[in-house]
Amino acid sequence: MADIRHLVCPHCHKVNRVPADKLSSGGNCGACKQLLWPDSVLELDDRSFTAHTGRSDLPVLVDFWASWCGPCKMMAPQFEQAARAWQGKVRFAKLNTEQSPGPAGQFGIRSIPTLILFQNGREIARQSGAMNQAQISQWLQSKGIG
Repeated sequence: MADIRHLVCPHCHKVNRVPADKLSSGGNCGACKQLLWPDSVLELDDRSFTAHTGRSDLPVLVDFWASWCGPCKMMAPQFEQAARAWQGKVRFAKLNTEQSPGPAGQFGIRSIPTLILFQNGREIARQSGAMNQAQISQWLQSKGIG
């Protein structure tokens, strides 16, 4: 029997059952038929945050950021590159703390950028401050991801 993982669609936020060996190859959502692995980092809001961090079997790395934050802007392309490198292993997402303050308050975000790694609905690691692609990858590996 195939190892099945639950992956939340980045478009309609429905849970999809995906064979583990097919995670990195993409595929389409069973409900909305859109790609399960878009080419860019997933943008979360108050509503979609809980769906993605709480219902995905894959680790979800969320970048808490704001438009006025210089280090956040500097880190954004590095975060995108890391997302492509980790496709199929980690879902990369961003949450604008100005537009969606709920999760930032819930998780006590005091400085940005802050990365929080979620697995099975729980926070398993946190890192504040800007990082480059290599540092993000090293940090994920140090948490047993990969």
